[in-house]
Amino acid sequence: MPLTKHANSFEQLYERYNRREFVHPDPLEFLYDYDDPADREIVGLIASCLAYGRVGQILRSVSVVLDRLGPSPAKFLQNTAPGKLGKLFGDFKHRFATGEHLAALLAGIKKTISRHGSLERCFSSSVSKADSDILPALCGFFGELKNSACSDFGHLLADPARKSACKRLNLYLRWMVRCDSVDPGGWTSVSPSNLLIPLDTHMYRIGRAFGLTQRKSANLQTALEITSAFRKITPEDPVRYDFALTRLGIRTDTDLGEFLAKCEIQCL
Repeated sequence: MPLTKHANSFEQLYERYNRREFVHPDPLEFLYDYDDPADREIVGLIASCLAYGRVGQILRSVSVVLDRLGPSPAKFLQNTAPGKLGKLFGDFKHRFATGEHLAALLAGIKKTISRHGSLERCFSSSVSKADSDILPALCGFFGELKNSACSDFGHLLADPARKSACKRLNLYLRWMVRCDSVDPGGWTSVSPSNLLIPLDTHMYRIGRAFGLTQRKSANLQTALEITSAFRKITPEDPVRYDFALTRLGIRTDTDLGEFLAKCEIQCL
């Protein structure tokens, strides 16, 4: 059954849940405190890189990092030597990530911004009009951060070349590129039409239920397939429904089964 048949249902869900009142608890909420895109792009990358594990732990870890970076993370990194970052975050721990990993990432961010002027300019430098999606630029962005880091930043960033769905990096791009009631935006040189679905377990289950993919794992190819299906509904904004749809699997006051039943889809 073509996904376009359910366009009205998706749009109704968007109107219902794509609101800031439904964001908490989500690391996205940290971005709302930063009006300057120079700060927001740094905060967004930190928050998205730490967005794995229990949500309470995620929020605590992001809070710890941002508290130490002060009111302007951009100015802090500009004025702080990479060596001092290791000392500042020596006691930091978030699941598999250590203070050393975090310091390496922050040093990579610092050097990348110094070289390109901003993370946005770094990312957009790898964007080509010939590309059908954001994947080539995602690879370039990862490579720049990795080469700029003073040491290994571990699993804080996933390598797109290894065929990972790169959920956290694609989540970061959704936050920074889209601009609506939920996603604050800030990057104007990247088109929302090229974004990829930030594929997590909730979106994977929904994609399977609607027959958008038959793949057995939530990898990069699966993300591409699901994104392609949504692009047929909203080609200018294929990740438009991501936030609203994933609320169905995250919030206790929502019901994914009820939504699927409304669409006459069997719940997996």
